[in-house]
Amino acid sequence: MIKHQIIAFFLGWALSTLGMWISITLFGTITGDYNAWLFVIAGLIFSVVNTIVRPLATVFALPLIILTLGLFTIIINTAMVALTIWIMPNVTMDFWGAVLSSVVMSIANGLVNFGLTPYNRE
Repeated sequence: MIKHQIIAFFLGWALSTLGMWISITLFGTITGDYNAWLFVIAGLIFSVVNTIVRPLATVFALPLIILTLGLFTIIINTAMVALTIWIMPNVTMDFWGAVLSSVVMSIANGLVNFGLTPYNRE
């Protein structure tokens, strides 16, 4: 059981790192010197934000999610990407970049959930 959770965490972290690399490269601006560790740390921060903050935001926004038939989750996804970018040093992104990045990160999270289905069955 623990082994599956550890594998799931590292797979999620790896795909979040890939998604943040795509998002920051296409829609963000990096000031100063950087290397691959910036994207690895961004993926870790996004994974932690998605694990801790997103469920709380979803619970508090549940009436709006129901009222908009789920469309408000796009705003929550954008807020999670914006929070990650805000925490990251030397990385900036405008609002529309965060919106487009939330689409990229939603696809990455969907791949994680799709790929981890065998681990969730046991």
